[in-house]
Amino acid sequence: MSPYRLPDSLLEQLLLEDTPYGDATSFALGLSQHQGVMHCVARYDMVLCGSEEAQRMAELRGLQIMLPARPSGSVLSAGSPILSVQGAADALHAVWKPAQTLMEYLSGIASATAALVAAARQGHPHASVACTRKSFPGAKAAAIKAILAGGATPHRLGLSETLLLFAEHRTFLAEHSPAEMVSRLQQGWGERKVVVEVSSVAEALVWIDAGAEVIQLEKCTPTQLAEVVAVARQRNPRPLIAAAGGVTQANATAYAQAGADILVSSAPYSAAPKDVAVSIRALTAG
Repeated sequence: MSPYRLPDSLLEQLLLEDTPYGDATSFALGLSQHQGVMHCVARYDMVLCGSEEAQRMAELRGLQIMLPARPSGSVLSAGSPILSVQGAADALHAVWKPAQTLMEYLSGIASATAALVAAARQGHPHASVACTRKSFPGAKAAAIKAILAGGATPHRLGLSETLLLFAEHRTFLAEHSPAEMVSRLQQGWGERKVVVEVSSVAEALVWIDAGAEVIQLEKCTPTQLAEVVAVARQRNPRPLIAAAGGVTQANATAYAQAGADILVSSAPYSAAPKDVAVSIRALTAG
């Protein structure tokens, strides 16, 4: 099921990037007088994403929907149909590459996310995967849709959303104790959890004692994380433990087995695109 659809303003921008002054080849050949059909098919197995946007691009250029788009989040096998549209040949060419490329990139992210979630759930059935805000600048709305389609959640959508205390914050507050910093955050933003990023077991234990509600272990091994989990489980209320920094499909199972409640990762954003095969053919009159 699609979590949301990207706005028409963004889709128009993508279309106009490819045809800022029209399509020279289609114009020179007079293709607006011809009718055709375009089929989009999964070339390989994939978790689909961006199909609603592809359909909407077609609609924005006056094309008729023959086969409605399969929804984002659909698990497709190679050869599965995604979308079919028909109409003026120049409109088909205007939509072809922007729609295809968007689906390929977002399906790559969604597929990598789904694989990461599956690896985490092998380690623990309730492990949660949260993807960071480190998507390509300017592409956050599309990237977040893709990770949601793949079964993850956003770690944080931006600095305005969550309380995440880094060492880079604490360096300016050396005169304050960990407990004072946690208390200040809790008093100011009482409805939000206080998350503290640490880089060692010793540091994690200090911030557990200070009352942090989530301990985010940066670049720690599964063994180190398990040590922190053992302490956290003795506390009431128990802080959540997140693994962050270098979390990938290859090590997600180990972190989940070690007891991580949340696996924080940027890895899906750099996934290879998933090919979408596109075919266009002319429609004969009558």
